Amino acid sequence: MKYRRLGHSDLEVSEISLGSWLTYGVGVQADASRRCLDAAFDAGINFIDTANVYGRGAAESFLGEALSGRPRDSYILGTKLFFPMSDEDSGLSASQVHKQIDESLRRLRTDYVDLYQCHRYDEGTPLEETMEALSEIVRSGKVRYLGFSEWPAEKIQTALDFPGVERFVSSQPQYSLLHRQPEERVIPLSAANGISQIVWSPLAQGVLTGKYRPDQAPPEGSRATSDEMGGFISGFMRPEVLTAVQELTPLAEQAGLTMTQFALAWVLREPNVASAIIGASRPEQVHENAAASGQNVDPSLFEEAERILAEVAR
Repeated sequence: MKYRRLGHSDLEVSEISLGSWLTYGVGVQADASRRCLDAAFDAGINFIDTANVYGRGAAESFLGEALSGRPRDSYILGTKLFFPMSDEDSGLSASQVHKQIDESLRRLRTDYVDLYQCHRYDEGTPLEETMEALSEIVRSGKVRYLGFSEWPAEKIQTALDFPGVERFVSSQPQYSLLHRQPEERVIPLSAANGISQIVWSPLAQGVLTGKYRPDQAPPEGSRATSDEMGGFISGFMRPEVLTAVQELTPLAEQAGLTMTQFALAWVLREPNVASAIIGASRPEQVHENAAASGQNVDPSLFEEAERILAEVAR
């Protein structure tokens, strides 16, 4: 496993990180979840990403229990706030920042999180209020560093322009061979301001693994058959997308990688990407994904992959 500096922080995060969306504490049994977590540490993964809203606190609670036997300085822990935890609790107001960090710390059984991320931008709260509240919890010791997810470039710039507040060190966008929008503005702006990307959905909800074929029904139990995931994966399930993805198979083979590893290695070719978040329900998935770290792939193979997907990527 290789490690990269997270923005201007002093955190060195593994190139592959373990996420907990729709998995730990939610869709995967506890024993299997613990095996995946153990496999992650065995593979050298040191960054665990979660959020308060995952399972309405269930993912954080699972991690709090599962990580309790490990030295706190042996892993880097990130969580998030914004989405509703109840009818009254949502957004990035000062009261919510202070309330939700305390609730997350309680569930995670820790005195601090290494990275606290704004899950989305809050149009209903003045940005200055949010930044001041976030700065307060950093200065109190409850949070080491700050990040955001899926913020538009203009809001990132406005936050950077506020004087006297803590600076963001990370951005968490959706980014993959099939979703390249962050390259337009978010990645250049971040790179110029000491902010690294922690990528979610680097496999385009599993489509880039090649397991979905245009002439076959989705495998039973896959994300494409999940009602909860329908809105996230539907845009990638078009026949023309699935057909194009199948054309990547010989490129991955030339690189000596699986399709999964090839897609993750493509994301990691970007210097501003510090880590790619993967989800796993089985330990062998963790090990396969982790093996994408440090791969030296012929750039011409990536260029050919980009050409093949140019007409269907978003």
